Amino acid sequence: MARPKRSRKTARARGALWGALAVIIVWFGLSSLTGEAFGQLSTVQENDAAAFLPASAESTRVNDIEAKFSDGSDTLPALVLFSGGNLQAALPQIEEFVAGAGALEVPDSGGRTVSDFLIEGAPLVPFPSEDGQAILINVPISSDSLIEPLEGNEQALLAIVEVIRENAKELEGINAYVTGPGGILADLFGVFGEIDTTLLAVTLTVVAIILVFVYRSPTLWLIPLFSALIALTTAGAIVYYLAKADLVTLNGQSQGILFVLVIGAATDYALLMISRYREELHHFSEPWGAMKAAWRGTVEPILASGSTASLGLLVLLASELNSNKSTGPVAAVGIASAMLVMLTLLPALLVVPSVSLPLLAAVLILAVGFGLSQFTDLELSSVFPVAGAAAGLVAIVVVFGGVVRLIKKPPTWAWWVKIPAARWVFWPKVPAFDDVDPKLMGIWATVARAVGTRPRWAWVLSTLVLVGAGVFAFQLNNDGIDQTEALISRPDSVIGQEELAKHFPAGAGSPTIIIAPEGSAEQVREVALSVDGVDDVQLRRVAPVIPGQPEPPVRVVDGLVLLEATTSGAADSVESRAAIPLLRDAVRGVTPEALVGGFTAVGYDTQQASTRDRNLIIPVVLLVILVILILLLRSIVAPVLLLATVVLSFLATLGVSYLVFNYLFAEWFDAPGFLKADASFPLFAFVFLVALGIDYNIFLMTRVREETLKLGTRPGILKGLTVTGGVITSAGIVLAATFAVLGVLPLVFLAQIGFAVSFGVLLDTFLVRSILVPALSYDIGQKIWWPSKLAFVKQPKVKRAPYEPKKALTFKR
Repeated sequence: MARPKRSRKTARARGALWGALAVIIVWFGLSSLTGEAFGQLSTVQENDAAAFLPASAESTRVNDIEAKFSDGSDTLPALVLFSGGNLQAALPQIEEFVAGAGALEVPDSGGRTVSDFLIEGAPLVPFPSEDGQAILINVPISSDSLIEPLEGNEQALLAIVEVIRENAKELEGINAYVTGPGGILADLFGVFGEIDTTLLAVTLTVVAIILVFVYRSPTLWLIPLFSALIALTTAGAIVYYLAKADLVTLNGQSQGILFVLVIGAATDYALLMISRYREELHHFSEPWGAMKAAWRGTVEPILASGSTASLGLLVLLASELNSNKSTGPVAAVGIASAMLVMLTLLPALLVVPSVSLPLLAAVLILAVGFGLSQFTDLELSSVFPVAGAAAGLVAIVVVFGGVVRLIKKPPTWAWWVKIPAARWVFWPKVPAFDDVDPKLMGIWATVARAVGTRPRWAWVLSTLVLVGAGVFAFQLNNDGIDQTEALISRPDSVIGQEELAKHFPAGAGSPTIIIAPEGSAEQVREVALSVDGVDDVQLRRVAPVIPGQPEPPVRVVDGLVLLEATTSGAADSVESRAAIPLLRDAVRGVTPEALVGGFTAVGYDTQQASTRDRNLIIPVVLLVILVILILLLRSIVAPVLLLATVVLSFLATLGVSYLVFNYLFAEWFDAPGFLKADASFPLFAFVFLVALGIDYNIFLMTRVREETLKLGTRPGILKGLTVTGGVITSAGIVLAATFAVLGVLPLVFLAQIGFAVSFGVLLDTFLVRSILVPALSYDIGQKIWWPSKLAFVKQPKVKRAPYEPKKALTFKR
């Protein structure tokens, strides 16, 4: 076989290498600037559910009015519960605790005490239960005092709750818990604090292991992983400044999703680019020529994939919930950063020789810095300047090594110039300049032959499998999760909430707020008491009611009074949320001016907004993706087909998720939260699965279209499936693994999203993209490209290759 003509070393080749070096220097310089902002990302989180609702929500309006009854500050109550043991004997200790709780110094607060963070003038009053077995203390924390983080970027609420909890548990002979909205939210903050440490470390480790297995190279895996890290720090810095400027709202869930999304998407794009580059190295003697061909062959699918995912995520801007609305641009920034880095930095790193060893040194420096941050007092944020210095060192080494290689007569000590430029990073399986395409043999050639032999059987059976799984999707209970069930683990606040319900109405300490005109106060109170699920209703007075003392007067603000309704169920429960619409209807029957809000109402309004968002956004996302696919494939039939298969895959994923959550995870983790799903779960699962799952169909069909122009439709389908099979499967495994890492955080919602996206991606990779789409396209044939001219041109007669598993897939025109 004749070897292709070798490229000459011209000024153009040298210019390409100098350009690659310039790109690397620019990116390394940017990373040294973005690292510090990325390290502070957790400090701009907003995890207060009330902040997620729009200003028009009824509970938001009540929240604003309630602040006037508390001297202009919103209240976040933390409930201290004492129970068990000899309560009577412990009363002097409890009284001493109540007297001294306000004077407890909050760590890292600059000497401030607990009282500095409370509603001004609000006393700490112990309330005994009717059975005499428990005492409850409401600690009214001012939400305004929690805005600024403490020293070391620690969350103020977490520090306040921890110091109260530690001192309460020092009381002998009784059990002490800190629960209520403040305690539960503090425990959630503790979980979210692991995002920038545990989650990132596990994600990078998992991806590194998969890349080593995929490439079977001791050095090649470093280049895509390093590029993915650059993409992550870039995205994190952009999101940090957007959140700091109040342009987006970042919460713990969206930050966790950002981490795995950027690493997963960036690695997917890298796998596609490197696979095509390896393929082209068989046809070009010089790396820059191979990369030019590889870049041209992958830029369209990567841009289409990234644009589809970004636009699909930006549709979340139409959400009513601020948390959903902000997750869209946060995730879109991540996708755009991954796409930009993988189309610029990654190709430069691959064509510049002698780049992997310095990268290995930088990775080792990062690993040592991360280890120090975990086992010493060194803060993680201080590791990133070290990473910037390491990046600068890498840049110097790479530039120096590249410049020496450009010299016509390099010095004898420059041993690396004898190593084949850029190809050696693939060692030990270095692609040779031999015009051989190894992808046309092996397992994916066998799969392609099988699909081409029985296409109708293949797509019919695949469809039946998906439909069978999708039937269970309609059994999924997405009415919401109790906040105490949102954690897989059982922290102090959850145990305390359960203990609270044994001695007090479960909603005690977190009342539902009713705002009504002063003249209708008593009538509103009476009808509110008649609502199922409401245990007690009291008017807020100018001072706390003390047993045995005259009742203080009712507090009136602007002609309005505030009533506190205690629900019989826990304030965060689905049962209590169900009482909110009944309560609103009842009080408005007395006066149309009455409003119902509070902690429970926030949960109800959030649930309703999530349902509204789901019904609006899903059709819009489908429309946006359909338009992009039509423009990309210059066809209508193929895009409709691809979109239908992804929707079918999504329903199958929901069905399997229902079975796994209810019959496996709920029992395995002893976590009743898995028996339910948040109202936003189907929306997030859909957006991520469709926006990301369509990527693999884009990667496949853009290559199929490219091969169709050369071979015809049916052989083009088989060759496209064969040459993309390995890389798309690897990309699917990487993305599934990164989303599965969300399960390391003990949050039911993230574990559910992680499983659904992971399973859905694998389903798309191994069934939809590998069998259903190519088999259905093969069966339809040339009409798949209607109405473009490819649907009407004369197709060459192609003889299907025989079943020869050890031989290459060949086509005869």
